[in-house]
Amino acid sequence: MIGRKEEIKLLKNAYESEYSEFVTVYGRRRIGKTFLVNEVFDYRFAFHVAGVKKGTKREQLEKFRYSLLRHGHVKCPRLKSWLQAFYELECHLETLPLGRKVVFIDEMPWLDTHGSGFLSAIESFWNEWASSRKDILLVACGSATSWIVKKINRNTGGLYNRVRTQIKLEPFTLAECEAYARERGLGYTRMHLAECYMALGGVAYYWSLLEKGLSPEQNFNSLFFGRKDGLRLEFEELYASLFNSPQPYIDIVLALGRKRAGLTRDELVSALGCESNGVLTNRLEDLAECGFIRKYLPVGGVNGGIYQLIDNFTLFYMRFVRGNTSRDGDHWTDGVSQGEKNEWRGFAFERLCLEHTAQIKRALGISGVHTDVYSWKCSASAELRGAQIDLLLVRRDGIVNLCEMKYSAHEYVIDAEEDAKIARRAEAFGKVLGKKKIIHITLVTTNGLAHNAYRHNVQSELTLDDLFRE
Repeated sequence: MIGRKEEIKLLKNAYESEYSEFVTVYGRRRIGKTFLVNEVFDYRFAFHVAGVKKGTKREQLEKFRYSLLRHGHVKCPRLKSWLQAFYELECHLETLPLGRKVVFIDEMPWLDTHGSGFLSAIESFWNEWASSRKDILLVACGSATSWIVKKINRNTGGLYNRVRTQIKLEPFTLAECEAYARERGLGYTRMHLAECYMALGGVAYYWSLLEKGLSPEQNFNSLFFGRKDGLRLEFEELYASLFNSPQPYIDIVLALGRKRAGLTRDELVSALGCESNGVLTNRLEDLAECGFIRKYLPVGGVNGGIYQLIDNFTLFYMRFVRGNTSRDGDHWTDGVSQGEKNEWRGFAFERLCLEHTAQIKRALGISGVHTDVYSWKCSASAELRGAQIDLLLVRRDGIVNLCEMKYSAHEYVIDAEEDAKIARRAEAFGKVLGKKKIIHITLVTTNGLAHNAYRHNVQSELTLDDLFRE
């Protein structure tokens, strides 16, 4: 298995506990949750059931019953309620031999249909039966991240503080994607891998669709623009799998996708034509929890923060796939200009760096220094005509790394104009900081900096290789 060392350790620790344990594993669709649990426990479960997407209460109960029958509870009657379903599960587990009994409920949020009583039934199962034993390991898994977090992890009722192990499965890093690509024999360079990551993110399933023997551009043609559906339908499916009513979430994502630097809450309300209320707050929190957007507080900037769309797949889809009804299998290579691709690569590389700030800190040798990560923007002025700095590492030791991220197929050349632009940006930001901090210009490039006189104005240089650090 690629990566997931900490997650594997947590699951094994829960299995080896002397008490019954309740574990949640959650994360976005296709991230590898089910695969992780199956692999750790070698597909051996005392009971395993998966919820039915958009299934009715009756369909969910029937699926639960079939799973009980399949695991040997042959006298299971027709189930009329979730209380009865979990009682039959208790009866089944009590017939099993001594030893740890792993109960794996996959896509648990789908089981909790409106008014079904599922949540109170599982509370009863855990509090009145499982937790009084020492041999039960209950693993609850789900793509609907906000449901797992709010209904289980942060439950204020019968399940309050019952889940001691909460595993949020994050996307693969570049290093993990490199290991995965090597295992599959893709034969890609790190520039190739970065290109794939900027379109697919670190979602394991998306990477599994890359076909051996094809270049990244050929794979993009096939996955997004070819006659096979590939990932053409994934956008709608992705949000539908996470949210019962996906359209309001999609509307938020589309609004944020039109503004690269992000929107304040007031700007977002104006763009959506909605009210600024608790409903909007919950939706924004849900999208942030799932990793689609981030809320950041610019240094010395906007009250309330700025919301920014950061999901690589969503941004690529919105820019190049959404609204494209043709089935031209060569669209990426022939239908998208090099200028459009380079513009996308420039912005996408900035996101790539934001997703790997831990690797950047490691390369700078400041992993042990307390560091806050910020962004900064200022309104247009005669001096700057508007500016945005996407990555600032504000360190406790009095230094701020002002990170400039530059994508280039070759060594990046700082010319006089670019040098002056960076200097003006640093000077303007320095006025916000005052004299309490020292600004170090940090260049993160794909292939390094070209040697010229302006290079010496940069305090630290990082390359794409540094982003592949484990």
